[in-house]
Amino acid sequence: MKISARNSLEGVIKNVVKGATTAHVEIELSGGQIVTASITNESVDELALAKGKKAYAIIKSSDVMVAVH
Repeated sequence: MKISARNSLEGVIKNVVKGATTAHVEIELSGGQIVTASITNESVDELALAKGKKAYAIIKSSDVMVAVH
């Protein structure tokens, strides 16, 4: 697999929850951290994503924002 993104995190799918059009895919990293991705249900089906399958979280973002008040 060759990609331009530099942040690729390997893990195992912990959970896949499909909604009306979007699914949340939880990937557990080797240190126990969970990364959650929101992708289309169609992508889940095309990639055959399922609990226990090896997967990569590919992160390409210019901003990450968190706020509390």
